[in-house]
Amino acid sequence: MRIFNAFAAAVCAAAIAGCGMQRQGGEQAQLRTGDLIFVGIPVDYSLDSDSMAGAISDATGNDGELNIIHVAVAEVQGDSCWIIDATIKHGVDRHPLDTFLTDFTLRDGSYPVFKVMRLRDDSRAQEFVDNTRKFLGQPYDSAFLPDNGAMYCSELVYESYLTPDGGHIFSEAPMNFLDDEGAMPVYWEQLFGMLGMEVPQGIPGTNPRQMSRDPALVSVELDFPGE
Repeated sequence: MRIFNAFAAAVCAAAIAGCGMQRQGGEQAQLRTGDLIFVGIPVDYSLDSDSMAGAISDATGNDGELNIIHVAVAEVQGDSCWIIDATIKHGVDRHPLDTFLTDFTLRDGSYPVFKVMRLRDDSRAQEFVDNTRKFLGQPYDSAFLPDNGAMYCSELVYESYLTPDGGHIFSEAPMNFLDDEGAMPVYWEQLFGMLGMEVPQGIPGTNPRQMSRDPALVSVELDFPGE
C-alpha cells in the first residue's frame, strides 16, 4: 500500500455505552482523553471510485494492509465519550461517540476497523484536546493546504499535539495523490480543478496511515465495534 498524505472522512450504527471497553487480564481497558481513533477500511472492501475515499484507496493501492483513511481525537468526561475531528460532513466539530460511529458505518451496514492508539507519554493529553478545541468551527480543508483557515483530519491532530516548546509531536511528509500505477485519479483532477488550483502533489502534509505508525504512539486494545 502506498503512503498517501491526504486522507479524509468520506465513508463509514450503534453507540458504546460509557467508555469502558474490553477487559484485559481482569482489568477493564478504558478510552482516555487524548486517545487517537484511526478508521481503517479492510482491503477486500470495495469503495466507490468517484468518491474521495475511493480516490484515497486508489492512491494507497492494495498490498494486504489496512487502508487507514481517518483519525479522530477522543475526549472522555465521566461516562461520556466525545469525538473531535475534521470531516467533510461536519468540518472541525465535537460530537458524541455514537455520532462518529454512525457517520463511519459502511454502506453495507458493517463497521470499518477502529484502531485506538495513545501517546506513550499522555500526561499532557488534556492540553492537546484543549488545543483541538481552538479549531472548532473551521471548515474541512478540501485543498489539503497548510495555514489556510481550514483543517483535514490528520492536520488537526498535527497542529494540536505540540511539544512544550511549540514544536510538533508528529512529522510531515510529501503528499502523494497518485494511484498505485503512478497516474493521477480523475477524482483529484476534478476536485482541485473546481477549487481552481493544481493538485498539491509533493507539498508537506500529514496522513492518518503515517501518523498511526509514529513511534510516539502505542496501540490500545479495546472492544470497539468492528474489531
